[in-house]
Amino acid sequence: MFWHNLKYEFRVTIRNKDFIMWLMLFPIVLGTLFKVAFGSIYEKNDLFSAIPVAVVKTAENPIYDGVLAALTEGDDAALSVTFVNDEEAKKLLFDGKADGILYLGEKAELSVAGSGMSQTILKEITARIGVYETVLADATATMDPGKIEASLRALSAEINACREVPFTEANPNVYVQFFYNLIGMVAICGSMSGLHVATNNQANQSALGARKNISPTPKWINLSADLTGSLVSQAVCMVMSVTFIRFILRIDLGRNLPLLYAAAILSGCLGVTLGFFIGSIGRLKHEAKSAISLSVSLFLCFLSGLMVGNMKAILVEKAPWVNKINPVAVMSDSYYCLNMYSDYRRFLEKIVVMLIYVAVFTMLGILFTRRKKYASI
Repeated sequence: MFWHNLKYEFRVTIRNKDFIMWLMLFPIVLGTLFKVAFGSIYEKNDLFSAIPVAVVKTAENPIYDGVLAALTEGDDAALSVTFVNDEEAKKLLFDGKADGILYLGEKAELSVAGSGMSQTILKEITARIGVYETVLADATATMDPGKIEASLRALSAEINACREVPFTEANPNVYVQFFYNLIGMVAICGSMSGLHVATNNQANQSALGARKNISPTPKWINLSADLTGSLVSQAVCMVMSVTFIRFILRIDLGRNLPLLYAAAILSGCLGVTLGFFIGSIGRLKHEAKSAISLSVSLFLCFLSGLMVGNMKAILVEKAPWVNKINPVAVMSDSYYCLNMYSDYRRFLEKIVVMLIYVAVFTMLGILFTRRKKYASI
């Protein structure tokens, strides 16, 4: 009887319109919109391109030539240099094709037409060029080859001091957090199917609940079969959501995909048991409980940052305890920790919190549902 009820509940769940809407179609639509809005933002090379600068040489200076070579070579060059005369340089600056004009002669001088980030960097570079020229000129005046070589090594090391050193092998794209929150939303919306399990086992909520309560099958068998069927259906949805985001939208969700699938499935179980708990309390009609469940789910998603990207940061400053107890925030944080950190301590902490939620919601839901008695059905 258990397996018959399990198969029946699974078929009923996947045919439910709310289930199809919120757990299958909505994640696909919203994930696609996120991909269009944020998916390629880190692929744009112009976010970190070299600063265009026009160089006017008023006198030959091999020291300046060496410094410029160090600043313009390689894939991570700081400057993109165009050697022109004074008139052409001013035209480039006026047309916006250069962020500054660098005059190299006896001294290094800079002319800019704005006060943005690029201009600030150019001013710092110009000041450094003057320092390099002074140091190397002093070393050359001593005619000591050892001192000249030591000065060149020191300055070369300083020029190339800024290099990209990744602190993790994970995907650092901050916009991937929106997709983590989307997976959390799919999980918490599983409360809709958990809600159906609770109401379908209460005689005062539905005709199906009345038939189940007068059937010879023990109530705990009906309840456990229905809950297991909803959990299996939700697990299928979570696997589909992660697979769609990772392999269809091609979003890098981290290096440990098997554990991400496991965390997503556990998150789905949390969502189902939350709905089961909400549906088991009170005497409200199914429609009212459904509205409450959906409202709670969307509010938790809002607090986790699905609608407002920096909501978590705001809560960390104003009310840090909210992120620690918000189930959706715990879900998305588990995915984030799995992606960003090489050890699993933080990830396991989030998993333990989710397991506690699942156990508490399940026990309370079973307790409230089984205690309901009816004078007549």
